[in-house]
Amino acid sequence: MPESFRMWFEIIFTLTYLIVLWILVFAMNRRLDQVGDDKETTARFFLWAFGLLAFGDSFHILGRVTAYALGGLDARPVIFGSPTGIVGIGALATSVTLTIFYLLMLVIWKDRFGKPYNWFGMLLFAAAAIRLLIMAFPGNNWQSPSSPYDWAIYRNIPFWLQGLGVTFLFWRDGRAKKDGLYPKLAWLFLFSFAFYTPVVLFARQIPMLGMLMLPKTLIYGIVAYVVYKQLFKEN
Repeated sequence: MPESFRMWFEIIFTLTYLIVLWILVFAMNRRLDQVGDDKETTARFFLWAFGLLAFGDSFHILGRVTAYALGGLDARPVIFGSPTGIVGIGALATSVTLTIFYLLMLVIWKDRFGKPYNWFGMLLFAAAAIRLLIMAFPGNNWQSPSSPYDWAIYRNIPFWLQGLGVTFLFWRDGRAKKDGLYPKLAWLFLFSFAFYTPVVLFARQIPMLGMLMLPKTLIYGIVAYVVYKQLFKEN
């Protein structure tokens, strides 16, 4: 695949996703008052989660688009008097907000199903805290468009635990309560990790695997649409 085609496809795809995601966030906010009282708290947490997701993805996507415009992903424009690796900083922003996104999913699970966090919930909270701590270490080299392989593995181990743990809870309790929204979200989360994991593990050896981030990104847009349609629009 020609590099220029790959670049333009990524730019158009990700900007379209970002615009649609922000539209859904604003639509959720506009319809929040129309959600039934029994679902309002859950809906508000979803709104916060997708607002954070859109905020972090804005840094990530616009950082990459800007870097392409400046000549390549290793572009380091001067910001506040210092050369800044905008692609790496954007990746840091979306990593932080996605971690908080899954924390909010855990809070949503508790609010919807009324279950205590118990040891498993505490484990998922701990995984999020450990991931955020690992991301603070300089070894991640966030100024680079591609962080060291070992640090990518370190910070993604707790993320895999956190995300797949939430996926399991949504699937198990959604099925038990016959609430079709949560098993749908569980399957979407599972597919997102199925696309994301090969990128983390093997994209350095097989660069074309990096394209799997596009369907992974699309899935989060689908998640936002499914939540909007079933929780906000149908009320």
